[in-house]
Amino acid sequence: MVRRVAVIGAGAGGLASVKSCLDEGLEPTCFESSEDIGGVWRYTDSTGHRRVSVYGSVISNTSKEMSCFSDFPFPEGFPSYLPHSLVLEYFRMYAQHFDLLQHIRFQTTVVSVRKRLDFTSSGQWEVVTEAGGVRESHIFDAVMVCTGHYQEPYLPLASFPGIESRFQGQQLHSREYRDVQAFRGKRVLVVGIGNTGGDLSVELSRVAAKVFLCTRSNTWVVSRVSDQGFPLDMVNTTRFNHLLEWLLPSALARRIKFRKFNSRFNHTNYGLASSKSSKFKVIVNEELPFCLLSGTVVLKPNVKEFTESSAVFEDGTTEENIDVVLFATGYNFSFPFLEESVRSPIHDNRSLYNCVFPPQLEKSTLAIIGLVQLTGSVMVGAEMQARWVAGVFAGWNKLPPPSRMMAEVLKRKPPVKRNPHERENLKMNFIGYVDKIAACAGVKPSVLRLLLTDPRLALAIFFGPCSPYQFRLVGRGRWSGARAAILSQWQRTLQPLRTRVLGDSSSSSPGWCWMCLLALPAALTAAFLFSKHPQPGWSPWA
Repeated sequence: MVRRVAVIGAGAGGLASVKSCLDEGLEPTCFESSEDIGGVWRYTDSTGHRRVSVYGSVISNTSKEMSCFSDFPFPEGFPSYLPHSLVLEYFRMYAQHFDLLQHIRFQTTVVSVRKRLDFTSSGQWEVVTEAGGVRESHIFDAVMVCTGHYQEPYLPLASFPGIESRFQGQQLHSREYRDVQAFRGKRVLVVGIGNTGGDLSVELSRVAAKVFLCTRSNTWVVSRVSDQGFPLDMVNTTRFNHLLEWLLPSALARRIKFRKFNSRFNHTNYGLASSKSSKFKVIVNEELPFCLLSGTVVLKPNVKEFTESSAVFEDGTTEENIDVVLFATGYNFSFPFLEESVRSPIHDNRSLYNCVFPPQLEKSTLAIIGLVQLTGSVMVGAEMQARWVAGVFAGWNKLPPPSRMMAEVLKRKPPVKRNPHERENLKMNFIGYVDKIAACAGVKPSVLRLLLTDPRLALAIFFGPCSPYQFRLVGRGRWSGARAAILSQWQRTLQPLRTRVLGDSSSSSPGWCWMCLLALPAALTAAFLFSKHPQPGWSPWA
């Protein structure tokens, strides 16, 4: 019987885990090594500690309506895309509203988490913590690890001959970046074109003598601002679009997607991506295309080698007098506090059942929260994981036997990589993954059932944004304000823009109601066909 739960980390996942445990009548104790909540979103000027934080100018890539906790919307006056200060303020409001701070022990580092000798029968863990130089041992019935995947900088120096032995300039990881001042007037090479690499290249181009951005990936660049000025994720992340993508042949769906990407600018002309490539990544950046067009950022292929002051690229070109190499190459996760027998089998989230539970344990009383990459908000995914896990610990949600969980994990075992230095893209579809966990937790809404009982809400759920409030309509943790939050989300999106109101009448939503009337027959037909020929493991309707 699980009662006492240790939660490690007080970022977004840790806060959601504490609240989920309280909702299920459990007794959580959260250990946070720093002095405050917020995780990576709590910005600090200092880089002299191990804690990873965002850089000073960061703006969220997902909008507030698609990134909030499912029963606690962002304030109406907050902008759709948020600086780190407002994200942290929101976390404080959430923690205060649900009285979470009393369950958090700050400046307390978890030193070790080990199975007790009677683990096979009790499932209990011994957790050793350290605060103020004093170590303390605790016994917990279950543990939720909420340290995320932004932990250890990934520096693939072996892939760049000469960077350590010959290059005389400065080299650093993006974790050490805080602002542009140290790069003024310098020639900077940014390695890696993820969201961070794109952001930093644009920011540095305003003060650096020259910025070079090198990549080996096919990369599509999209804007946060979508049709009619609405947030991109609110327009694109819908159950209707998800169903279409599932129904269409993958080659056709990819062709439609690439055509949409190229509608803003031709990515092949910019050297970013080819529509013939099956492997690609998508980043969010409004300014990078203009920087490339104006020459303030120059795109280059992968680096072949470094000399004392230059970078030689795989196409044979050379850029001289490089002052700084900035690696925007991401992070590795690590759980140094877990005992070796538990830690070593976890290579990535594919080693976990549903990206959460280590399947090799005799008792499923350890859960990893937030070790997932999604096409939408990771915060929403982490909260859904926390709700599911808390329900498992409380006995409401059931897990398959360990043998079945292990079999599911082995199905996802990665193939042998052709290039050992190439990192795999483990990003999963947002709706597909969150729906899967919501179904496990018994909180996934049924569009067909709602069509019969509340047609207006059903259409909003199916054709509108797949916002987190949908997962508070049914099941445990149901929130009475969920329906109103769904039907008013477009108004909350526009409210911060009402600082100068014009007399013209304008739509408060992207006009999907007309699309609903046109597409509803096709959607119902698809539902009928699916019910006659269901596919195992997924349904957009159930």
